[in-house]
Amino acid sequence: MTDCIVLGAGMVGVGTALALQQMGVDVTLVDRRPPGEETSYGNAGIIQMEAVEPYPFPRQAGEILSAALGFNDKVRWRAGSLHRWALPILRYFRASSPASHRRIAAVYSTMIRRAGDDHDPLIAAAGAGHLIRRDGFRDVYRHGRSFADAVRTAERLERAFGVVSRIESGIELAAAEPSIRIGLAGAVHWTEAWSCADPGGLVAAYARLFANRGGAVVTGDATTLRQAGTAWRIDGPDGPIEAEHVVVALGPWSAELLRPLGYAVPMFFKRGYHQHFAGKGPVLPMIDADRGIVIAPMRAGLRLLTGAELTGLDSAATAYQIRHARRAAGQLFELGEPVESEAWFGNRPCMPGMLPVVGRAPRHKGLWLNFGHGHQGFTLGPTTGRLLAGELAGNEKLPPELHLVA
Repeated sequence: MTDCIVLGAGMVGVGTALALQQMGVDVTLVDRRPPGEETSYGNAGIIQMEAVEPYPFPRQAGEILSAALGFNDKVRWRAGSLHRWALPILRYFRASSPASHRRIAAVYSTMIRRAGDDHDPLIAAAGAGHLIRRDGFRDVYRHGRSFADAVRTAERLERAFGVVSRIESGIELAAAEPSIRIGLAGAVHWTEAWSCADPGGLVAAYARLFANRGGAVVTGDATTLRQAGTAWRIDGPDGPIEAEHVVVALGPWSAELLRPLGYAVPMFFKRGYHQHFAGKGPVLPMIDADRGIVIAPMRAGLRLLTGAELTGLDSAATAYQIRHARRAAGQLFELGEPVESEAWFGNRPCMPGMLPVVGRAPRHKGLWLNFGHGHQGFTLGPTTGRLLAGELAGNEKLPPELHLVA
């Protein structure tokens, strides 16, 4: 019998397993696939210490209507899935009011700002420094009005949270990124962020570190989770695995797992697509803010990432988002040929309150939760893992906003 089972070997689950292990807890990490091969694999690879405010729901009627009709470059709604996420989206809209968003950002920012300090020792111990760049990324703007708005936002974030950035004119941007094919209004260079050339590879390196320190990484089916007296049990490859504690860190699959235990988790999903190309792109990861796409240099090629698609977890993939992203990115760079024949897609697990769910479950002893990180699971995995481990050990009191309401 082990002390704790962690279900999910993405960045959040692996970060949690490492944090518990560091506190002397005997941990078994369980997933149906090898570490880092699900949602954590497919992101932009940016550890975003500047992202102190979570993405709010748009408040302008025009933006909402364009997303609903499929005309919004940044967000697209799949109307056929409306019945599944209408109520969580309504709660998201309410939580995004200016006053509520400020309260949420006060909690969110404390986690984001410590993310680098939580990743740094893991990167060093895992020998993964070759995957990391520490010179930031750029939000670029095609239009003068949106660029001026972005400059004001950057100045506000520096005043409120101490976030450091560099404002670059169109001429300065062209000098820093000579492969750009058209003139742009300018950029905000977020200098504190780090980028990773292989997000799935970084998670796998962290998992190897966990295993080298004595942790067990096994293939298993999380849906077999059940209570066994005062313990928790799942079916492993060599028979049942039991533990006093179990952590659900399954990202978008967490809500489905918890439903039979009586928890109605109001999760919704922002799907993203990516595809690699063989051409030449930016020196640093780049967000085309006016088109809602990301272009990031990776070991596998030039990774092109789409805006968000609000849809059901099990809905079929569509080509709309990646086609749009390819057209927009092709205006900026010579993308070349695609490396893969089809785009990858994954689902970001989002909560209406824009904060992850972290800590003990309200009605089951020994059941712990760490999911719902939205866009920032790759950034926040080690941080929320440390927070959860601290609460489990009894030496950290988490903000009540992070706990799941029964």
